Amino acid sequence: MNAVIRATGTYVPDRRVSNHEFEKYLDTSDEWIVSHTGIRWRHIAADDQAASDLATEAASKALHRAEIDAEELDMILLATATPDFVGFPATACIVQENLGANNAAAMDLVAGCTGFIYGLETAKGFITSGYAKKVLLMGSEVLSRHVDWNDRNTCVLFGDGAGAAVICAEEGPEERGVLYTYIRSRGWGARLLERTAGGSRFPFKPGETDPTDLLLKMDGRKVYNFAVSSLVETIEHLLEYHDLSIDDIKYIIPHQANLRIIEAAAKRKKIPLEKFYVNIQEFANTSAATIPIALAELQGKHMLQEGDMLIAIGFGAGLTYGGNLIRW
Repeated sequence: MNAVIRATGTYVPDRRVSNHEFEKYLDTSDEWIVSHTGIRWRHIAADDQAASDLATEAASKALHRAEIDAEELDMILLATATPDFVGFPATACIVQENLGANNAAAMDLVAGCTGFIYGLETAKGFITSGYAKKVLLMGSEVLSRHVDWNDRNTCVLFGDGAGAAVICAEEGPEERGVLYTYIRSRGWGARLLERTAGGSRFPFKPGETDPTDLLLKMDGRKVYNFAVSSLVETIEHLLEYHDLSIDDIKYIIPHQANLRIIEAAAKRKKIPLEKFYVNIQEFANTSAATIPIALAELQGKHMLQEGDMLIAIGFGAGLTYGGNLIRW
């Protein structure tokens, strides 16, 4: 049984913020941000928008493109690091209610920026086991709520957005869809990218908790080194496991964290940069949403043909990383 991506959808908030906005109150510039990250713009959610709202919009578009009614879904999976609520209820359950997907199970996945990669393999597992025939997988983030807007090293990196994919069970003589997944984690780096306070380890205590401990913190240099090495390792493994060359791959769809990371991995592996689909200049880092947003763009621009081989790669908090080999 194949787990095939039938359709995708994406949604980003209307508010579009340029690098020049940061020049007004931070010691930075558009030139510096672009040269160090590749980012020119990011989209920021409205005050009344949460992760479930963005996910619902993206999911609705994916379902419409797939010509599937929400009540046909067996499973809803949502990868996010910025859920509507801390711990519970699951944001996926809120999306289920929004869509009217009354026959579906729903749960969140927490794997940082690698969430969509983990989610594709999870969806495949439900399908190949026979439990589900139609799965909705989303990545949705409202990182603007958790960014320290006075920290110039991190605030310029992130944006808000959501992407969705409808994954269906299909039989056929040729293996299609999610062919193979390679996922790993490096728990030694768990605290290199974190929101310190608010959980059971360091609960929020009014009047005692430093407000900045509720915001995102990152050791940029160590995360950068991890990201480059994990990209290289994942590409090598996926190609070698299936005895493929890079010429067999139509696109590599990397997590859009920093253009420098992608360029460094491409140089190390001697892969033409054009092989990587990059849209970080418009959306910045939307964590678990970057890969489904890019995938939806590729489909929307008619840049994918049936049979194309793709590699999707994520890396992020946890530390987690991995990739999927996909035949479109």
